[in-house]
Amino acid sequence: MKYTFDIVGVSQILHFLNHQQQTLQKPQHQGVEYVTTHTCTLDAFIESVEPVPPKWGWDQDEVVGTVIDFWMKNSESIRYWKARLKDAGKDNLLVARVADIKALKAELEYLLDDNL
Repeated sequence: MKYTFDIVGVSQILHFLNHQQQTLQKPQHQGVEYVTTHTCTLDAFIESVEPVPPKWGWDQDEVVGTVIDFWMKNSESIRYWKARLKDAGKDNLLVARVADIKALKAELEYLLDDNL
């Protein structure tokens, strides 16, 4: 199985918790998770994805490897998001998405079909 990891934005804590609560109430695409951290560090992101593989039956080492690979190849993006998180202040979180590539594709296709 192949995985993807990407930083998707900065969110206020309460807004993100509300979003998570709403997603629990509607059908969820299996294999797409949004994780958060208060700091933009590799260790923080690894820690944030650790609960995800057991939930979906994913390979823990591959998921962590995907996060590390993202970190090594996207230094400009990381600097950008680190600055945005700092600008946003302490009541905000950095939000990232970790997903099985097939599940992410299905979610994106669903969103595109739903908006047509």
